[in-house]
Amino acid sequence: MSAGGPVGVAVRVAGEGEADALGDLDPVAAERGSGRRESIRRWCAERSVLVAQDASGPLGYCVVEYTFFEQGFVPMVMVAPGARGRGVGRLLLGAAARACMTPKLFTSTNLSNQPMHRLLLRAGWSPAGLVHGLDEGDPEVFYLHGPLTGTGG
Repeated sequence: MSAGGPVGVAVRVAGEGEADALGDLDPVAAERGSGRRESIRRWCAERSVLVAQDASGPLGYCVVEYTFFEQGFVPMVMVAPGARGRGVGRLLLGAAARACMTPKLFTSTNLSNQPMHRLLLRAGWSPAGLVHGLDEGDPEVFYLHGPLTGTGG
């Protein structure tokens, strides 16, 4: 499923038995009480995880769900700290767009998460809206894969 990404890196659907390995590469999953490991287990069981890997093992993962107004939504993109800056995140986002089963694919990130904003813009996503009140003092910016269309009145 690799297309135009880092050499030797492939993307595929993660199996249920890979939840621990994905949790190990995710710094947030290491935080006591974060609940991330349980989310990773659930996502793997639902077969909604795409994992990027090379010969050394998993480098990152992303999740595609369909609970956002019945459209595709990427609630999580995680690249192992040692694999960042190598195109893994962009590869995962491209794979998510190709795998999406709805006409639209959205994601979001906090306004303060500038590395994610840069990644999304480089990967061809367009800002689509802003929501206050999810994280106190740090609004959530929503993005749509591809250019915005039909926004005129």
